[in-house]
Amino acid sequence: MSVDTVSMTGWGRTAPTTALRFRPRTYEEAVAAVRGCGPRGSIARGLGRAYGDAAQNAGGSVLDMTALNRIHGVDTSRGTVVCDAGVSLHRLMHALLPLGWFLPVTPATRYITVGGAIGSDVHGRNHHASGSFSRHVHALELLTADGEVRTVHPGTELFDATAGGMGLTGVILSATIGLRPVTTSWMSVDTERTTDLDDLMARLTTDGHRSTYTAAWIDLLARGRSTGRAVLTHGEHAPLDALPARARRTPLLFRPVHLPAVPPYVPEGLLGRASLALFNELRYRTAPRRRTGELQRIPAFFHALDGVPHWNRVYGRSGSVQYQFVVGHGQEETLRRIVRRISLRRCPSFQAVLKRFGEGDPGWLSFPMPGWTLALGLPAALPGLAGFMDELDEEVAAAGGRVYLAKDARLRPELLAAMYPRLGEFRALRAELDPNGAFRSDLSRRLAL
Repeated sequence: MSVDTVSMTGWGRTAPTTALRFRPRTYEEAVAAVRGCGPRGSIARGLGRAYGDAAQNAGGSVLDMTALNRIHGVDTSRGTVVCDAGVSLHRLMHALLPLGWFLPVTPATRYITVGGAIGSDVHGRNHHASGSFSRHVHALELLTADGEVRTVHPGTELFDATAGGMGLTGVILSATIGLRPVTTSWMSVDTERTTDLDDLMARLTTDGHRSTYTAAWIDLLARGRSTGRAVLTHGEHAPLDALPARARRTPLLFRPVHLPAVPPYVPEGLLGRASLALFNELRYRTAPRRRTGELQRIPAFFHALDGVPHWNRVYGRSGSVQYQFVVGHGQEETLRRIVRRISLRRCPSFQAVLKRFGEGDPGWLSFPMPGWTLALGLPAALPGLAGFMDELDEEVAAAGGRVYLAKDARLRPELLAAMYPRLGEFRALRAELDPNGAFRSDLSRRLAL
């Protein structure tokens, strides 16, 4: 097992901290690392795609799980895969698609590990149909603070605390995951432009559940009558007979496209209001008013930004603040008010996405709940951003909503209990399982998790 001292950040590149990094290659080495962690504790880390400080541990230990990346087996009769927690979703897609299987849930990046997907209980464009990632986990192996490895099943308190628990109940070592059968690696995509936020919400309400995958890119710089205008996409896995003859020869081919990487230094003002306003205008105007049945490869549909290595550098040296919240059905006016506030403040976000969530998931700290979720990224150097985000947090909490902990780097701890009603149960179980604080992170200290 290799050990070194490193400085690390989340994908947002804010708040760097230094920790002792262990890289276990076996379960036994992972057990030894947890048992030998110092007074600052330890936290598991995958590919570093959590935007905030969830996988950082200043002055303590971090377990880099990426060397534990074995796929133990695929049961094609039952549609399940057993793999280590350090296996990436990217690698699973490479292995599973040729066999006619796909992941039941994927977020906007495939460069996260299975352990990270469970610990953050990630969601995708199909939450209304399939729920979040942990809903499809049949069992997991969890290394707890006492050095024991437990098999944890859905429906138990430990599973519900671990799903969305941000790695604070223990180190996930492996998981058994249910899969989705597919006949091709293509998507059939419908695209339409909406004129404003009300138009978008109306279409998501009436048509949002007609497709398995639905999401909208929203222009948060548009103002006046165009406030909240968007490009809405619906997607389904394309059947074999929808493919042209040439594509039918290799219907399950997984071929991601890779573009040149973003250079290490990007000027701070690249994503300023003027440049983003032009970008958003072009993106909106060049989108079709309505197009149906366009064929897109799986990587292009689900993970467009993954094709640009180090795309997070576009925000400049100061990095980005990623913000995602959800408010329930009946709180549409809260959503409208927040979108108007962002628009009037001219917040330059090029990756804003609006979706509808379905039924909530059992994880005590799982983010999704029935309602509306908006995700956006903003340059961290934006003047007055911290105070503005605090005001939005208060609106969200007052509406009975919550923010996504996997993207958070700045939430005030006093709002957390209002956002996550089962927080007390989570804290009590942690105190019972881990009385000496073997598992800690910068996030857990900041929010007193």
